[in-house]
Amino acid sequence: MRDFWIACGHHLLDHNASGGLVVTDEFLKAYFVRPELMPPDDACAVERRLHQELLADPGRAVAAEEVAAIADADARENWQFVLAFRKLLLREPTLEAAYLALVRSRHVNLPPLFVNHLVHVILRNALDGCEDPFVLRAAELFFRPQRIVPHEHLLLLGDEEIIGGPSQTPVLSLMSMLGATTGAEIDVLSEGNADSYWQRSDQFDLALDFTGGTRGPAALAEAMGRWITHLLGFAVGIEPLTALRDAKLTWYVGLDAEATRMGDQLWHGEALDDHTASRVLALFRLTFPDSSLVVDAVGREPVYLILATTSDQLVQMKPQNLLTGLPIKHLEAAT
Repeated sequence: MRDFWIACGHHLLDHNASGGLVVTDEFLKAYFVRPELMPPDDACAVERRLHQELLADPGRAVAAEEVAAIADADARENWQFVLAFRKLLLREPTLEAAYLALVRSRHVNLPPLFVNHLVHVILRNALDGCEDPFVLRAAELFFRPQRIVPHEHLLLLGDEEIIGGPSQTPVLSLMSMLGATTGAEIDVLSEGNADSYWQRSDQFDLALDFTGGTRGPAALAEAMGRWITHLLGFAVGIEPLTALRDAKLTWYVGLDAEATRMGDQLWHGEALDDHTASRVLALFRLTFPDSSLVVDAVGREPVYLILATTSDQLVQMKPQNLLTGLPIKHLEAAT
């Protein structure tokens, strides 16, 4: 079995009997050595002592007064965030349970970096054993914002951090032969270079063809199904659609903030104007093989999933919506 996403630190974690991820001192130490928490040369004695003692004992109790005594305001805030995150991880039996508790609370008070990393490492666990680079690349949408990369008639997604910057339009390798020049160059994942994903999975430098009818939407559908099964403990069927025609919108889930707003409009019988409709990136139909899981109001009707872009062509998926937005009778952590 080939490894991937090594930088997420999954190898630092333990597993319980059900396959859930269990926090370890080594995993916590990886946070304490982040640049944001490394005391600078002029750090106060309180900050230096706290950092040193937590490296020696990552689970030791830290009083609020101790953090409040740190002289630098930015350092105080950083420590407050990381200790709140540590508290969440230590309170729950697994990282999966911690994530579910966080998103079900509806009050996510942690910076996106912490939440995205939690999604990253849990998804790495959910996809363990996956041998399809297209599924893995599509799964990057869960924790890495994407941007539309314009190229002829294709709908390509590139990692926002990689293709962002002064030049918002990087050159695709397949375009370089045409003489185009900008400051960035990325490859498009294809059958020809798919095997390179295993060596470059932590670089996030492969664009994904998300054109309707290609492997991109189907790969995301598989990743979403595995995410739901891993965290909620039951299987679903998810298939990409090329259009939503004459469908009975009994239930829908917006996979991002923009898509949720669009779904709300459709739910209330409002038509989407052409500009808004053009920002629908993908549609999916989700079905439950076991209809006893579903609330009576939905019954055997499918659930429609909507993924959209912002007005500036950014895709910011919210994977928690797949866990909190489904019409199921009860929600319990599976791991």
